[in-house]
Amino acid sequence: MWHFIKKYISFIILLITSVIYPQQESPLFTEDQEAQKRWVDSVYNTMTLKEKVGQLFMVDILSSKPKKDTDKIKKLIQEYHIGGVIFSKGGPNRQAKLNNEYQSLSKIPLLIGMDAEWGLAMRLDSTQAFPWNMTLGAIQNNDLIEETGRQIARHCRRLGVHINFAPVVDINTNPKNPIIGNRSFGEDKEEVTQKSLAFMKGMQKEGVIATAKHFPGHGDTDSDSHKTLPTIDFDAKRIDSVELFPYRKLIDEGLSSVMVAHLNIPSLESRYGYPSSISKNVVTTLLQDSLKFKGLIFTDALNMNGASGFKDPGDIDLAAFLAGNDILLISEDVPLASQKIISAYYSKIITEERLAHSVRKILLAKYKVGLNKYQPVETAYLYEELNSVKNEVLHHELVENSLTIIKNARATLPIKNLDLKKVAYVSLGDDSGEAFYEQLNKYTKVDWIKAGQLSDMMEQLRNYNYIVIGFHKSNTSPWATYKFTDKELVWLYEIARLNTTVLNIFARPYAALDMLSTTNFEGIVMAYQNSSVAQEKAAQLLFGAIEAKGKLPVSVGEEFPVGTGIETRSLKRLTYGLPESVGVNSYRLSRIDSIVNRALEEKMTPGLQLIIARKGKVIFNKNYGYHTYNKLRKVKGSDIYDLASLTKILATLPLTIELKDKGLISLDSRVGELLPSFNDSNKKDITVRSMLSHYARLRAWIPFYLKTLDTITQKPDKKYYRNRFSEDFNIEVTNNLYLRSDMKDSLMQRIKDSELRTKLRYKYSDLPYYLLKTYIEDHYGNTLNDLTQQHFYRPLGATNTTFLPLKRFKKKRIVPTENDQVFRKEIIHGYVHDQGAAMFGGIGGHAGLFSNANDVAKIMQMYLNGGYYGGKQYFKSQTLEEFNTCYYCDKDVRRGVGFDKPQLGDIGPTCGCISMTSFGHSGFTGTFTWADPEEEIIYVFLSNRTFPDSANRKLIANDIRSEIQRVIYEAIDY
Repeated sequence: MWHFIKKYISFIILLITSVIYPQQESPLFTEDQEAQKRWVDSVYNTMTLKEKVGQLFMVDILSSKPKKDTDKIKKLIQEYHIGGVIFSKGGPNRQAKLNNEYQSLSKIPLLIGMDAEWGLAMRLDSTQAFPWNMTLGAIQNNDLIEETGRQIARHCRRLGVHINFAPVVDINTNPKNPIIGNRSFGEDKEEVTQKSLAFMKGMQKEGVIATAKHFPGHGDTDSDSHKTLPTIDFDAKRIDSVELFPYRKLIDEGLSSVMVAHLNIPSLESRYGYPSSISKNVVTTLLQDSLKFKGLIFTDALNMNGASGFKDPGDIDLAAFLAGNDILLISEDVPLASQKIISAYYSKIITEERLAHSVRKILLAKYKVGLNKYQPVETAYLYEELNSVKNEVLHHELVENSLTIIKNARATLPIKNLDLKKVAYVSLGDDSGEAFYEQLNKYTKVDWIKAGQLSDMMEQLRNYNYIVIGFHKSNTSPWATYKFTDKELVWLYEIARLNTTVLNIFARPYAALDMLSTTNFEGIVMAYQNSSVAQEKAAQLLFGAIEAKGKLPVSVGEEFPVGTGIETRSLKRLTYGLPESVGVNSYRLSRIDSIVNRALEEKMTPGLQLIIARKGKVIFNKNYGYHTYNKLRKVKGSDIYDLASLTKILATLPLTIELKDKGLISLDSRVGELLPSFNDSNKKDITVRSMLSHYARLRAWIPFYLKTLDTITQKPDKKYYRNRFSEDFNIEVTNNLYLRSDMKDSLMQRIKDSELRTKLRYKYSDLPYYLLKTYIEDHYGNTLNDLTQQHFYRPLGATNTTFLPLKRFKKKRIVPTENDQVFRKEIIHGYVHDQGAAMFGGIGGHAGLFSNANDVAKIMQMYLNGGYYGGKQYFKSQTLEEFNTCYYCDKDVRRGVGFDKPQLGDIGPTCGCISMTSFGHSGFTGTFTWADPEEEIIYVFLSNRTFPDSANRKLIANDIRSEIQRVIYEAIDY
């Protein structure tokens, strides 16, 4: 008889509990509600009371803890049937293994949670960190915020995490808030709501439960609930209109869960000092009844002082459950709490209906995240998949869109007219500004001024007319100190009085609240964080490589209210970033390393610099090898190479295009018109077009130096050379070899008298550039070195580009080119390799220019921009196009006017895989640069393959430069 009574009672309970579900609009339901309910019923109806109560607990564990600690969770799983685990500090592989182990022990799959507000990196090493919410709050494109939510959710799913305790929807109206601050999207309720909504949607579209926190609002307090019980001392009307504003919208849009904070809110809970997390008025009456929330409700961590200081372990858990919470997060004593809840059940304090309400919601959530078909975490390639290039591209884009200019007096930003600027950088704060400084120097020469005393600092800064200050504070966590010291505030004030000063704040914007005055600052930029990406992007912003788009998410005093943000336009300077951001596959591009390594191993060149840019962005910038084979000095990006014939298109040609643009010459101008002294020569009727196309019957070159060598010793003849400088021997060939001062005229006469080739056909020649150099220098009354600096290099910010490099740079920065045993009988280091240019004092129209790859890329980008760069139009794009045209292709001449062009047949200077509109040049020393307008690609390869012997043609024979170019084009995705 008793057996039948027990079965009858079980049937009645089953009948009652099978219909206990949250209302149909619950965000926990999936599309197939019937299948979901059947699974929930099948699990629930087999559970014991202890198992049901166990589902209410989510305990914490650090995967970095020793085994004795991680094993404690096993007991809670096996004996107390806990429903979930929240993982904290550790590493992804350790967590994945623990996760799998714990899941294997649990009868009902565990719900796994994490605090991953800005990505898994909030808790785990070796994982992607995205910007903090305050940084995201400055972004105006909320699609980027949604994508951030998506990416973080994908990482969570990959690691077996089902719930992310994010987004933080607290409205940070109190600048002194010690715990929210950077974790908030800002102080404007509409903006916070829209960004929280976007973040939530991104996560939930990827199958991860989003958790809005900290209900009902932790933004306007100056105390930390981890340490004490903060008070929110506002009336219910204010809380309803501000703090609750985001929750209404998110709940309407399908928010899956809410975390209730430990707060003292007298207007919502009359019992003084009674935490909101255990207040039925807050959890049930307000959140569930008034706001109609049907999703999961979590307490904030019950071991926090804001809660644990209120009741004993176990009591706080019971109180939280009775208040209406579903999941008790990080209980201090699960066995004791479980016992007290079971006792309350038997005492009828907790009804079966109340217990079923929460347990079924938990099971619904488990089904929703796929735990009905649980699969363990696959550990293979876990690190790689959690750290993909795609994530880093998004990180870059987020930072770029967040940067905010809040002051820009007299349009100081972006920095223009670099030829008129002498720039200094001053670093304040307690963190590194190295990445900022290095990036600044990619645009122009910037000196880092350091001094221990203010007076010394001021004295040094008087020599500069543009001062960039970087305030760098720790980026290790959003809670790190962010304020200026009293000393720094005084220094700021004094420095800003000197000259044009731009302050860059790499910390939370509230740092500026303590500034004595902003009057003397022409520019103020908020970068929000001091990550290397933020530093690099801020430098790019200053120089107009990228635009300013951000708006202040919080007010910084009355001067800079929330929403302040001055937009700027791009000056089309090169920017720097990742290949995928411009449609290039970094994995395929990495094949370049193996090609270069082979070149180094087989001694095709001691070292090299290599830059690739696409769509105005440098995406590959590497230095390989050493200056020489003795491997004493590694190649650095600031080192400069002898460009050899790249001089033609980087020095002489732009000046020629400029003259054409001004109408001073034309492509049909004849040599006799440009140089009247040639009117009696066989070259008088040769046009600019024909000679720069190498279709003018000119000889390839004239070995001037041979006739200046002693016929017996084959050393420089004393008739022409001296070892010391004098008025009669003033042409410096090397540091101990000076050519007779009248030799330049003699050399030009030899060119004039040289015979033309008998047959008109393509023949590459240096001679046109001797002629053009002479014309250009005569026209301006200045040297080619000074002219290129004035007209191009200084305004371009090409501060590493010059003739006669030893006059400007330390010798250790210059890469040697050859151990010359034919002419100068010494190692050529800092002097031009080309003999003809050397005999013209190191300045040749065809050779003599030194530079690094970054500067070469700037000039090539100027060409791709149609003559525009950095806010200046150097010449019209139509004029440039005239020089980038093959006029004699029908004569089997591939060349443009000055520019080399792709081969017409099978053999030529390129990979043969590029557009016919592309152009560039190569140099004898092992240099090469090419630009393709159609794919918007720039390729720069600088080497000294001629060291120590110019007869080493391995680099050329193995076609290394073209092979690399082929890889570039094969790496293009779109």
